[in-house]
Amino acid sequence: MATTHNRARALRLMLGAPLAFGLAVLMFLILAVVVDDDEAGADDGIQGVACAPSGTTATSVGNYGPEQMGNATIIVDVGTSRGIPDQGIVIALMAAMTESGLRNLDHGDRDSLGLFQMRPSQGWGTPAQVTDPVYAANKFYDVLLTVPNWQSLAPGAAAQAVERSAFPDRYNKHEQTARQILGAVRGVGCPANGGLPAGGGQQVDLPANPRAETVINAALSQLGVPYAWAGGTARGPSAGTGVDQGVVGFDCSGLVLYAYAQIGVAVPHQTQAIWTTFQPAIRDPTEVQPGDLILLSRNGQPGGIHHVGIFMGDGKVVHAPQSGDVVKVVEDIWKSTYWSGEFIGAVRPGV
Repeated sequence: MATTHNRARALRLMLGAPLAFGLAVLMFLILAVVVDDDEAGADDGIQGVACAPSGTTATSVGNYGPEQMGNATIIVDVGTSRGIPDQGIVIALMAAMTESGLRNLDHGDRDSLGLFQMRPSQGWGTPAQVTDPVYAANKFYDVLLTVPNWQSLAPGAAAQAVERSAFPDRYNKHEQTARQILGAVRGVGCPANGGLPAGGGQQVDLPANPRAETVINAALSQLGVPYAWAGGTARGPSAGTGVDQGVVGFDCSGLVLYAYAQIGVAVPHQTQAIWTTFQPAIRDPTEVQPGDLILLSRNGQPGGIHHVGIFMGDGKVVHAPQSGDVVKVVEDIWKSTYWSGEFIGAVRPGV
């Protein structure tokens, strides 16, 4: 398969897209992936996180070989070129895996064709169009972005909202493999041993809540790592952008993303999306527990949320503060004008 050619076609299609659609994509870009709070599996990678376990390659994941992975690469490339959040790309992969096994089929139920088994008779496009993987991927994303609150739906439900299958539960079983495929296409491997560093340093002991203990200790293992705008992945520190171009480290949500990945919970890399994803919020400071995420807002409204940290208990938070600073622990937050004054609430992502 001429993957490079197809990638170029995807980019050409995007360059011709209307400006209004580009603005809509930018609005969706900040929104969240949906949490999956299953435990990480040593053989299966980190549940809910897009990474490839050992033994997979860009041309082979599970039972999917070069042909299928070539089609998967087109779906990923089209989504990436459009600025579709990873969750949307995972949904598209799940749909294609379910409908065609990632094969560009020239047959199907009634007049269904292509990767997504789109039906020309229902307005998806001509037979030639829906069997063009670039067109089909773009068409899938077009429809996905019209689904109300798609980013808040479970991935299988979002795929069903696009495909409108008579068998709506089929998509769910493919989610984790879809995340592995996304990781394989991008060359992002899952961290070994759940990603936790072997180093010591400050740690907490929470026998009553081992998941919160893992989250907090993962964050504490990064004490002293520089702040980097847009930095941080499930694997650890990464290169920042903007004012922190070239700095390797974490921003506030990147640190949270990394820490929660160690228990298999996918956290958005954006503070307002974190707030939206893990409602209902905890508004009473006395009810905040270790492992909860403390969110700060400039104006007391969700639209003003700008910072997040991980509550350790005893008034302590571990966080990545700002450019020029490092990952650190702050104490007595409830006595702090900044922390107590801007506290809008806390959320609890599965600990």
